[in-house]
This record gives sequence, C-alpha cells and structure tokens, in this order.
Amino acid sequence: MSSNSAPKVGVIMGSKSDWPVMEHAVSMLERLGVAYETRVVSAHRTPDLLFDYAKGAAERGLQVIVAGAGGAAHLPGMVASQTPLPVLGVPVESKSLKGLDSLLSIAQMPGGIAVGTLAIGKAGATNAGLLAAQIVGLQDTEVRNAVEAFRAEQTQKVLDNPDPRPDPEAE
Repeated sequence: MSSNSAPKVGVIMGSKSDWPVMEHAVSMLERLGVAYETRVVSAHRTPDLLFDYAKGAAERGLQVIVAGAGGAAHLPGMVASQTPLPVLGVPVESKSLKGLDSLLSIAQMPGGIAVGTLAIGKAGATNAGLLAAQIVGLQDTEVRNAVEAFRAEQTQKVLDNPDPRPDPEAE
C-alpha cells in the first residue's frame, strides 16, 4: 500500500514476472498521491483468490482495479465479471506475439462486461495509473489537483523545449 490511508486502487497482475510493466502504474499512483494495494492474482493458477479479491474489492474501499496480464490475459475480464468497479486492463508483452495476443484478449470483451483496455506495456501501465487516479479524483479533490498539476507540468515541459534537436545551441 502506498500510505497509511485505505487503498483506493487495486493493482493486480497475473504473475510476478508482470511487475516490471505494472510497476509503472504504481509509480504513477505514487506520484499522484493515490493509495493503492498490489498483489499477484492469477486467473488460471488462483481462480478462487481472483473471485474473492474481485467480489470483496468494493467493500474494502477500492474504487478501481488495474489488472495487468500477458498471453491469454484473462485476468482483467474475469475480474470485471466479478465486480461492479471499473477495471483497467494492461496488456503485458508476451514473448511469442509481443503483446498483441494480450491486447486482443483484453480488448475483445463481450458486450456487458466492460474492461478499459490500455496500450501494451509500460505506456499502458503508466496510463492505467493515470486513468485510475482520474477516476479516484472524481471524489477526491487532492488527487484531482495532483492530476491537474501533472498535466500542467507536461504542458510546460513542451513549451519550455520547443526545438526537437538534441542540443540546438551547439549548431
């Protein structure tokens, strides 16, 4: 968990090997001051744990779940089938198909079971953390302010560095 406050976001992944991608979601949540919890919850190896986690998430105070998975990538959809909370799916790059299999598995949910699908890998995990913070920010002014400050910082970086050359002064 990120702090002493109760977690608002659950960050789960199908395997410990997914951490190098999912840590980017956690980093964004930490940057924006969002309390979270993180753990491995495998759709295939621990289905009972998955169901218990998803069914109890709302009553534990979670507001959104970020679920990362590779390969068959069933975790986000199975979690979404067991909770009324928003679920954000992060496709983790697989060895054989470079994450396309994960992306399609998460994106191709049947009508009625919604999963917000993000980009493959680091960018998707980073944006999942940001989107989760935006969702939490609907009810938490401090988090909303942190998101707005992050956006302003991004804008200022571009405005401060309009020349795309590595070192325009050297030419």
